[in-house]
Amino acid sequence: MGSAAHFSNERVFRGFLLVWFCSWELLSLTCAAGRLSVSSQNFQVHKHLKRLNKPAVKSIQSPDGDIIDCVHISKQPAFDHPFLKDHKIQMNPSITPELLFGENKVSEKPKERINPVTQLWHQSGVCSQGTIPVRRTKKEDVLRASSVKRYGKKMHRTVPLPRSADPDLANQSGHQHAIAYVEGGKFYGAKATINVWEPKVQSSNEFSLSQLWILGGAFGQDLNSIEAGWQVSPDLYGDNNTRLFTYWTSDAYQATGCYNLLCSGFIQINSQIAMGASISPVSGFHNSQYDISITIWKDPKEGHWWMQFGDGYVLGYWPSFLFSYLADSASIVEWGGEVVNMEEDGHHTTTQMGSGQFPGAGFSKASYFRNIQVVDSSNNLKEPKGLNTFTEKSNCYDVEVGKNDDWGHYFYYGGPGRNPNCQ
Repeated sequence: MGSAAHFSNERVFRGFLLVWFCSWELLSLTCAAGRLSVSSQNFQVHKHLKRLNKPAVKSIQSPDGDIIDCVHISKQPAFDHPFLKDHKIQMNPSITPELLFGENKVSEKPKERINPVTQLWHQSGVCSQGTIPVRRTKKEDVLRASSVKRYGKKMHRTVPLPRSADPDLANQSGHQHAIAYVEGGKFYGAKATINVWEPKVQSSNEFSLSQLWILGGAFGQDLNSIEAGWQVSPDLYGDNNTRLFTYWTSDAYQATGCYNLLCSGFIQINSQIAMGASISPVSGFHNSQYDISITIWKDPKEGHWWMQFGDGYVLGYWPSFLFSYLADSASIVEWGGEVVNMEEDGHHTTTQMGSGQFPGAGFSKASYFRNIQVVDSSNNLKEPKGLNTFTEKSNCYDVEVGKNDDWGHYFYYGGPGRNPNCQ
């Protein structure tokens, strides 16, 4: 009996040793795999940073923590594109659109006085001619993205779908809009002056932006889009500052395109304005108002899409070969606001659009787009005909259009997100 018990105990002990050994082996393999995974991620991040952060002629420390690298114009990220290896930089557009409104034309009434804006990094220095200012990408910027591959890219389906018969289709990705738009023609550019605010964003994986969209193609797999405006995006930039941004895609945000200069594509020629850098100052509620003017147009000679910021800053261009539909013209132009609504606590987000006020609040309280224009086939800036509006949930964010002698076609837009009528 004793020997049987001894034999049984020995079997139990051996079984325990076997289980312990196997568990230890499994743990070791898991840890090793984990170390390899972290090591692989670090390698991928380092490789990506090396690709994005080109050698700087000079670096400028911005008061907001950004580092602006002055990169030689021929060394910028655009030229990583295989089709741009032998590209000769076009330093000026062959022609600019004929203006309908003067850049600085605003109402003479003191209550509607508008002030110019600049970028925060200008307080610390300037980049010399022959270089372009590039916001340096940091390791933590890339690590905030869902993957190295998705860094600097928008989610699929983030363009407002005003023609959709099913409004819920437009909100599947959690993106909501309040926009004005024109469609049904051939458009060769657009312009608007956009009121600049610093909206509150509830969660780091949400954003709030105000922009214009130049669109061509279908809202499926092959949409072409060129976009520019201002945004607050903690996930992309690591803070809540209001920043100038651009975006492009030629396949509905799937594989092509990116924000700013975070992939090869946009060719910058300007040494004074940095994509993705903070705009300063911003408007205050019932206080001083600030706005930025953005013009995007197609050069009729070269076919590239150019961008101008303010009165005299021609920033650069998107080469025509990047696009299919936009190689010819745009079929829709949109202006307005966009937010991400993650509904993390089961309720609508409190992320603000524009100033966080509904359009009815009016000047110095609600955010606006003014002097809205489109570029026609003769390269003239014209008032948009048949201006429509669209919003998925007007109780959360809304838009109201108007027209007067000073502002031409304009609209107020935005809202607070969650409120008693928006849950």
